[in-house]
Amino acid sequence: MWARDRRTMANLVNDFFEIDERGSSISHELNAGMTTFLAMVYITVVNPLILTDAGMDFGAVFVATCAAAAFGCLVMGLVSNYPIGLAPGMGQNAFFTYAIVIGSGQPWQSALGAVFISGVLFLLISLSPLRAWLINSIPRNLKLGMAAGIGFFLALIALKNAGIVTASEATLITLGDLKSFPAVMALLGFFVITALASRGLRSAVILGVAFASVIGWFTGQADFIGFASMPPSVEPVLFQLDIGQAFDLSMLSIILTLLLVDLFDTAGTLVGVATRANLVDADGKLRRLDRALVADSSATVVGALLGTSSTTSFVESAAGVESGGRTGLTAVTGGILFLVCLLFAPLAQSIPAYAASAALLFVSGSMAQSLLDIEWQDITEAAPAITTALMMPFSFSIADGIGVGFISFVLIKVVAGKQHDVPIALWFVAAIFGAKFSLL
Repeated sequence: MWARDRRTMANLVNDFFEIDERGSSISHELNAGMTTFLAMVYITVVNPLILTDAGMDFGAVFVATCAAAAFGCLVMGLVSNYPIGLAPGMGQNAFFTYAIVIGSGQPWQSALGAVFISGVLFLLISLSPLRAWLINSIPRNLKLGMAAGIGFFLALIALKNAGIVTASEATLITLGDLKSFPAVMALLGFFVITALASRGLRSAVILGVAFASVIGWFTGQADFIGFASMPPSVEPVLFQLDIGQAFDLSMLSIILTLLLVDLFDTAGTLVGVATRANLVDADGKLRRLDRALVADSSATVVGALLGTSSTTSFVESAAGVESGGRTGLTAVTGGILFLVCLLFAPLAQSIPAYAASAALLFVSGSMAQSLLDIEWQDITEAAPAITTALMMPFSFSIADGIGVGFISFVLIKVVAGKQHDVPIALWFVAAIFGAKFSLL
């Protein structure tokens, strides 16, 4: 009886998420969800740390971060069937704290109001055909360049967080201390993941992260905080947004900036990760894109109500895709784990940054493989694609990398006399980014 019920449930899950159709299995999806969660879990600590500089309560923001991530992941998985995790975004939280609150002198309640309004605008755009039209109009080679650029971006983040590379006044960036424990463990973790992946082990990323974490705990180089505890209260930030103040004229540029960054950061992540997961049709268009856009934008709205900065699709979702994730069950698994994280916060906070760096470094190489499929024989296609890929890490912004890539695509095509190859949407987006960059 129990075995029959279990088979029936497995069949229902399989049919709902189209697991067989996408060449995956329930076990692969669950493993990928765990991998995505482990690659993203740092945000549950980093986001509260950044938002406390804006005067917000750490414990409350921790709960809001986990809840917003869980909501975003569950909606993305159940509604759009994409293997993409969501959480309050890095970059957006820094802009929230250091540009809006500290830089502009706005209270964090007003900043949350601005995030809410930008999220509502984002949702309205997502419900219209405009945003899907914009994203699906991106030429195939630019999409491949975006996927590779995300890989380069992940590599830079991983190397920086592990101390393998560091800032330099003379050369901008230079080699860090390779003898340091974080650098050694990040590289060892990367080697372990790569070796296990070469043997076809789907759980290679999880095992590599666990390997680096356990060594850190036993050697005393990383703090093992514990397994479980009751979550703190979210009340200090829950529904504390000031929408009225956010409608002040002085907040207009802030709202538009939040909208623009969220719009194209998400576009880059969706295109890059979905392309790598083979979730595009023969014409290079993303399937169920409209549902993915609604899931992403609604997560920002809910996140603002809960008390955190903009929630967005996470580039670290690529880790789950490389572990075999192809359906929304990957995202749903990540969402459930974020809810569980509320109780197992000490364990989540015990995973050292260098362990996550090992996973991201492995994923970055896989993402960069997209460069192989670029039409290198057509320089008017290849040059904008590689420009997009390089500008993402060098500008430390997915959105800005896309902007420079789009502008280069349009200008190169025009000068080459191939302006008919430029979709109307790209003219529009390139003009927006041109105006944005000219006002910097």
